[in-house]
Amino acid sequence: MMLTWLAVATALVFDASNLFAAPPQAMRPEGLADSGMIVEASQQDGILLRLNVADVIEGRLKATRGDIRALLLDARIGYAGLAISDRAVQLRITDPARLDAAKAALKTITDPVADSGIQEMTLDDGGSALLKFTLTDAGLKYRNSVAITQSIEVIKNRLQDLGATGAVVQSAGKDSILVQAPSIMDQQRLRDVLIRPGRLSFQLVDLSMPVNDAISDRPPVGSVVLYTQDDPPVPYLVQNRVILSDKNLLDANANYNAQGGQPVVVFRLDSKGTARFKQVTTQNIGNPFAVILDDHVISAPVIREPIDGGYGQISGNFTAQEAKNIALLLRTGALPARLTIAEEAR
Repeated sequence: MMLTWLAVATALVFDASNLFAAPPQAMRPEGLADSGMIVEASQQDGILLRLNVADVIEGRLKATRGDIRALLLDARIGYAGLAISDRAVQLRITDPARLDAAKAALKTITDPVADSGIQEMTLDDGGSALLKFTLTDAGLKYRNSVAITQSIEVIKNRLQDLGATGAVVQSAGKDSILVQAPSIMDQQRLRDVLIRPGRLSFQLVDLSMPVNDAISDRPPVGSVVLYTQDDPPVPYLVQNRVILSDKNLLDANANYNAQGGQPVVVFRLDSKGTARFKQVTTQNIGNPFAVILDDHVISAPVIREPIDGGYGQISGNFTAQEAKNIALLLRTGALPARLTIAEEAR
């Protein structure tokens, strides 16, 4: 499925007057009413979901890498080679004379977690101004527990949004979740809603080198190659830095495009996201940026002017039901890590 960012004909360009100035009320007023699922209270399904521990590790290390970057920037300390390796994040301080200052600036990385006393990360000073922060076993166990708790809340929200009353969602071991809900006619939609991450992000496209060179050689530091879901997939070289994410969304709903009557997803940004988007689009007029959903590029439109309306719209080649599913995922929040269906019993 290929999604496009509020298509203006077939051109991948931004027009703030069409994209963000008009609130959802400017769309067709009837919207896409979600009739929910047909529920039979006489029978319950049991679905065992398993947490992807590798995804938990990757998420924690990426967050640590971002924290390191921000802390050293604030302290005005130069560094090089900031990278993730196995269960660690490592870097080299460019001026060895500032090594102690760097350690002081990064002390919060290894501080115990508040209220638990668990030390998530340890610091190994390997000499030659090389610093290596490693995720501890206790830290991983703690992060798994947090991810399970957060996932349970997200799943409860999604089931409530679907109208599946009487659902039971509970932990089933250190890395599993058991979901029991009244029998639902649309089982495929239920599976998709339970395990789809729902991670939305906006990231600038890296124009420093051709994407094919990045594929054949390696991407520049701070960027990654991501693909669309086209057949064949289209590659984009995208900066790792996230401009906006699903955390900046206040609401999302399925609707119809007023111009062509196609299903779309309309969303609203919070004040921080609106201000951030205005700043970035003002500074990057003429440059493309990627709209990414669950690690796939939806589109990469070119910024034509500052965007400050606070509303967005995703349109593309999807059905009304798919638009409802995407809106539900964005509305109820992203999963902290990927889940897979380990067992399903009726």
